[in-house]
Amino acid sequence: MMSSRLSRYALRLGALGYLAVLLLTPVVLVFYRAFEHGFGHAWDAVTSHAAVHALELTLLIAAIAVPANTIFGVVLALALVRGRFPGRGLVNAIVDLPLALSPIVVGLSLFLLYGRGGWLGGFAGHGIKILFAVPGMVLATMFVSLPFVVREVVPVLREIGTEQEQAAETLGASPFQTFRRITLPAIRWAVAYGVVLTTARAIGEFGAVSVVSGRIEGRTETLPLYVQAQFESFDTPGAYAASVVLALIAVATVVALRVFHPREETS
Repeated sequence: MMSSRLSRYALRLGALGYLAVLLLTPVVLVFYRAFEHGFGHAWDAVTSHAAVHALELTLLIAAIAVPANTIFGVVLALALVRGRFPGRGLVNAIVDLPLALSPIVVGLSLFLLYGRGGWLGGFAGHGIKILFAVPGMVLATMFVSLPFVVREVVPVLREIGTEQEQAAETLGASPFQTFRRITLPAIRWAVAYGVVLTTARAIGEFGAVSVVSGRIEGRTETLPLYVQAQFESFDTPGAYAASVVLALIAVATVVALRVFHPREETS
């Protein structure tokens, strides 16, 4: 009995130590280096014009990509679980493609698609700028964050079944009424959980956005790109201070996950 307890404690300590080395220690060091020269210095770094614009652009892209992927994710999840159509298995596999592809590959694909000579490069000739502009950055962010809502909603839809939906239809409810009164309340916490994950992915995206943005300071530089730019220009305090902002957003995301997760389990 004593040996089994010791082994459990050793396993727990080993797991906690592993997490501390990989996750906690680097984050603590970033916070330490950000405030090493005082809070005022860090505040000046994150309130500069370039940093504020980078944060605003990051939040703008997330504000567009997250609702779009939420609506699309719910519709696609319903189609995959409730629908019967040719190629459903292929579509189900394609949904996971952004999780398997490197973000750099995603960015290069969009560059080839919308660049000069690309299949959709003609948009530039009509005054619609995709690359090195916000639309291209939004498309890249939407691509990499697409699977999260779908993958959270699909298992919940399978679990709740179709009995209540069929009963509502039998009583004369329209498809929209059935979705609003029966389906949506049943999947609401799964949707919320997926939205939180999508938001975190959208705000922290670097690779794909880096390729399609052109990284123009004050125009197409998101906060993750700003952090790298400051680091490469040897403004390490500014880079660390901006990293703290991203870390605080990540902490808020983790808190939101903990808030939503128990409700999802009990709903």
